Amino acid sequence: MGQGHRLRVRVRFPEADLMGWAHHTVYFVWFEMGRTELMRAYGLSYKEVVAQGYHLPVIEAHARYRKAAHYDQEVEVETVLYEVDRLTLKFRYRVWDPSTGALLAEGWTRHAVIDGAGRLRRLPAPVYDALCRWVVTDS
Repeated sequence: MGQGHRLRVRVRFPEADLMGWAHHTVYFVWFEMGRTELMRAYGLSYKEVVAQGYHLPVIEAHARYRKAAHYDQEVEVETVLYEVDRLTLKFRYRVWDPSTGALLAEGWTRHAVIDGAGRLRRLPAPVYDALCRWVVTDS
């Protein structure tokens, strides 16, 4: 079974709304940063996936906001690969306040596996096997 990845980011000024809270859309940017770094940590960068002729567009996304992150606050994004089959991947995310341990948000994204022309494709066996080793089911 795989492990998750943690990434620290700071809420930047253009990511905050007029109240000084992180805008709800920025969490999805952090989710993308988290999954990109998770894949890189596992030795499979998204750039390599594209070079092999595959793309992983988001086909579903969900977020639940529990507590606001504020401008200039450091947050930690925890990312895990949660489900894999030959045609889709699902990642789960948690955003934490590392200073208090408070859960700020959680969510998930599902991704299709497609080729450069946008046609649904099956993951090659070596990539699928590697991804299956990284799946975390107890998060």
